[in-house]
Amino acid sequence: MSASASATPPPRVNLRRPEVMERVSAEVARHYQSSLVEKLRARGGLLTIGHTTVHLAKEFGFCYGVERAIDLAYASRRVFPEQRIFLIGEIIHNPEVNRQLCSMNIASLPWQELDASYEALSAEDVVIVPAFGAPTAFMDKLEERGCQVIDTTCGDVMKVWRRVRSYAKDGVTSIIHGKANHEETRATASRALGDAGNGQYLVILTLADADWVCDYIGGKGHREAFLEHFKQAYSPGFDPDLHLRRVGVANQTTMLKSETEEIQRRLREAVLGRDGNAAGLVVFDTICGATQERQDALFEMLREPPDLLLVVGGYNSSNTSHLVEIGEQHLPTFFIRDAACIRSLEEIVHFDLRRRAEVTSAYARILLGNDPVTVGITAGASCPNNLIEAAIVRIFELRGIDRATLAGA
Repeated sequence: MSASASATPPPRVNLRRPEVMERVSAEVARHYQSSLVEKLRARGGLLTIGHTTVHLAKEFGFCYGVERAIDLAYASRRVFPEQRIFLIGEIIHNPEVNRQLCSMNIASLPWQELDASYEALSAEDVVIVPAFGAPTAFMDKLEERGCQVIDTTCGDVMKVWRRVRSYAKDGVTSIIHGKANHEETRATASRALGDAGNGQYLVILTLADADWVCDYIGGKGHREAFLEHFKQAYSPGFDPDLHLRRVGVANQTTMLKSETEEIQRRLREAVLGRDGNAAGLVVFDTICGATQERQDALFEMLREPPDLLLVVGGYNSSNTSHLVEIGEQHLPTFFIRDAACIRSLEEIVHFDLRRRAEVTSAYARILLGNDPVTVGITAGASCPNNLIEAAIVRIFELRGIDRATLAGA
């Protein structure tokens, strides 16, 4: 068959057949699970040996949406053993998981733009859509090329898409709290254009961005300065004089809920001040449950804060970054990719959110000596348990507690 588009879409293939999923479950367990972490979770997340205590957050690591995406990606290779399989960007934001998929000969397609590699796809090819989803233009291109599409988009993300589509249908501009260049936000923004393509959106990231919008709603802003400030973060044809009359809030699902709530509060005050009522603002909670559970669990841990906090996960993971932001407000917090970042009792290599780069910190000297130390550990929804286990083992080993003793405890 030629590389031209298929006249009819390929038939749906059931990847979740029992014989397939039995093998997939075994592979996923071997690659990512940890009996140590599960035992620690079962005992309330606390383990003390000698003068060293590890406190694991109540909720951490893979969520259902991530597990489903990984299962489907693994199943794709089992069901299509001889075909080319591609993945748009990364399945999730974790380098270990994406490395495993690469080792299975699943190749990555660019997610920033549709380039020539998409034109080279054919009906024989399989394309995996990641858990973040993909913009409508990408989905249209896959349909045009006739590819077998394995869509792993998280259900919580699709709920947001339904919300912004309804905004577009009702003539409401979507104010999307998120990162304008994040895969999920770009996918959501494309749905905010609506089925007719005439919807509008504006992406805001910070409370300062929200204040720009509130000032404009209140008649204090300047149009050109506003458009320059939000350059590349709004829909084609967006006009703040027209499209801020009726607005509805939505989220990149992994944002910090308290920040979204504050953005909603400020927008409500601005609309009330302009109109005398809040009819021009529509608000719905679109933060995903797993993100909120992990944030809440960290807040619970911080009621009796440990001496330091390790947050394990991919540096480009949005939900993991917000856990770091929460921790940094209360105690020394280190955002690590894996256990190898814990070089010694004196040095930890970690990601600095403000510099957007890895740095080496000596603050970890708190682990030196024989004084009692409590190390808090949490991880975002895209971090597998085997990486969490490795961090736990590393802390205990550096404190003079070997694996045998840890296993016995």
